[in-house]
Amino acid sequence: MFCPRCGQEQISSETNFCSRCGFLLSGVLDLIYNNGLPVQTLVSAENKGVSPRKKGLRLGGQLLLLGLIIVPILMLIQDTLRMHNSPIVAIIAILTFWGGILRMIYARIFESNEPGEDNSETGIFSSVQKILNKKQTASALPPEHSTAADSYITPSTNNWRETNDLAPQSVIDHTTKLLDKDK
Repeated sequence: MFCPRCGQEQISSETNFCSRCGFLLSGVLDLIYNNGLPVQTLVSAENKGVSPRKKGLRLGGQLLLLGLIIVPILMLIQDTLRMHNSPIVAIIAILTFWGGILRMIYARIFESNEPGEDNSETGIFSSVQKILNKKQTASALPPEHSTAADSYITPSTNNWRETNDLAPQSVIDHTTKLLDKDK
């Protein structure tokens, strides 16, 4: 294969860049393998559809609408049957209202906006992984180092010093000694 920009013959078809001019050859290889069709048209034809986020938002809206329709009908039925102490209508109203809202919040936060992806199984897990795999900041701690316990050597007794044996030294000791010599 030859580079379309500079004409340099490539050593293998697996190279991604031209060795002379640096031209990206992976797109050229895709064109050759797909009989001249760009890869984007093939990918966009596969990805037609609705994103999981949009599906979740629709489902939440449908649940809210269902609650707005069913709850008044159930209230009429409950009133005609004179079952005033039954909590069924209240439970259904709470489930449809809050269920719809929570479903829409879940779709907005955790589901993908890409039309081709189906993340029904790993939606929350992939979102959490993306959050956790963010680039570490410079203030992060270095990786843990471990040393085998066998490599520890106890200090010898003749090199051991007590803190009382150490002479205090300061920055100005040397200068003070020089002044004493001048006298």
